Amino acid sequence: MAYQRVKFTFPQELITLPVIYELGKQFSITTNVRRADVTEDRGWVVLELQGELEEIERGLEWVAAKGVRVDPVQGDIVEG
Repeated sequence: MAYQRVKFTFPQELITLPVIYELGKQFSITTNVRRADVTEDRGWVVLELQGELEEIERGLEWVAAKGVRVDPVQGDIVEG
């Protein structure tokens, strides 16, 4: 099992779509929201992802192809 922390930054037109849900369902990835800030016109979410490394990589490529910016996160974003 692999673990990865990432930050998704959503453009306004994708804020209402269930991207995180679809990521978990389509790619057998467990998602854990660590921090988020979502408003009507912008949004970002920090996630912990758990699953097979290949599935995580495929899933992140899929998310990026949807138009979501994907950035790696170091350390524990909640605990500092």
